[in-house]
Amino acid sequence: MAGLNVVVVGATGAVGTVFLKVLEQRKFPVMDLKLVASPRSVGKRIRVRGKEYTVEALGPDTFKGADIAFVSADGSISKVACPQAAQAGAVAIDDSSVFRMETDVPLVVPEVNDDDLERHKGIVSIPNCTTTPLAMTLHALRQGAEIKRVTVATYQAVSGTGRAAMDELTEQSRAALDGREHPPKAYPHPIAFNLLPQVDSFLDNGYTREEWKMVQETRKILHLPDLPISSTCVRVPVQVCHSEAVHVEFDRPMTAAEARELLSRMPGVKVLDRPEQSEYPMPLQAAGTDETWVGRIRQDASHPNGLAFWVVSDNLRKGAALNAIQIAEEMQRRELLPAGRSQARSSQKNTEAGRQPAKAHAQANSTFEEDFRWYKAHKSELLLKYGGVYVAIIGGRVVDSDPDFGKLAPRVFAKYGHRDTLMPHVTREDRTIEMPSLITVIPAQ
Repeated sequence: MAGLNVVVVGATGAVGTVFLKVLEQRKFPVMDLKLVASPRSVGKRIRVRGKEYTVEALGPDTFKGADIAFVSADGSISKVACPQAAQAGAVAIDDSSVFRMETDVPLVVPEVNDDDLERHKGIVSIPNCTTTPLAMTLHALRQGAEIKRVTVATYQAVSGTGRAAMDELTEQSRAALDGREHPPKAYPHPIAFNLLPQVDSFLDNGYTREEWKMVQETRKILHLPDLPISSTCVRVPVQVCHSEAVHVEFDRPMTAAEARELLSRMPGVKVLDRPEQSEYPMPLQAAGTDETWVGRIRQDASHPNGLAFWVVSDNLRKGAALNAIQIAEEMQRRELLPAGRSQARSSQKNTEAGRQPAKAHAQANSTFEEDFRWYKAHKSELLLKYGGVYVAIIGGRVVDSDPDFGKLAPRVFAKYGHRDTLMPHVTREDRTIEMPSLITVIPAQ
């Protein structure tokens, strides 16, 4: 993969620090790297891949020339940074909850719903760190039976709140062992040697925002908008790794052996289920790993079609940093990033220098499916004629149209530069078509 111009917003936070480590470990293709953080971290020097970078503040030119922006900061920052990045022509991969439930923003776990990336409009969201392992395990199990209902209780590490909460747990634990007071700041009550059945604020329906995020996000990722889900989220005195006790009701009985087999086949899932030897997933063992760990798999004694299991996942890695990088890797593989389109355009210009522009493949009587197979095979975006109108498609979106090709082409080349996106569909005479992402431009004539 060719190198990308990358911006990391929130580079000095709990997730940002892990993100830079994962970036190195996976050898993510970076050509230029820009680190952005809060004013108190501006000027700090961070070494990545043997090179030092100076942390900058978020500004109007932060995303100029960027291909991709990884945003892991407060929601108020995401509200500003993500649209700025998209407007600058980059793709923003956001770790906050701000855009997750927007209908035109893909909410993605690559092992589950990577096809949703095809419809992005410059912003992609990462699920909540408790949603990701739940969605992965449910997706694996639904390959064997239809899911009718889900109940989940989470046991969430303090790192989900941030570095200040991690420090607070350490200091409160020391103070408690020394018999000293250490008033809570990150949470409404002390977290050391305690459990808090509250993650985020409460809603009118009695659930917390965290619990309701799990419900809505899981439905969106699995494309099951009516799936009955109930969750209870608990903060526990653990530094890293969220754990979950999950109960699933299917449309038929599922044995523990069948569930183990389905989960073992799922990319990114690791089964550790030897309870007779006291072997099952635990935060101490799962911290620092990329897998979603599953164990304690058993049939639910309260329902003939029920299954119960235990899940542990590193919330800073797969719950955030790793998932973001996997999304970026998949987008580059599908050539959905600006750099991929730029390379294709450069290749096209070299080819066109020695020949006349090719005719667009689409014909008046062709189907969209036939057209798209041709585009995909030839790795080409296009200026395409549908219903007597030339349509400019850039990055899988209609950016302009005109009955006169001679007027359309120069306008598109000058105004959009093959990067801006407006509309996610093409209108033919007979129907409206949702467009996947395409790649370079072949002028029609």
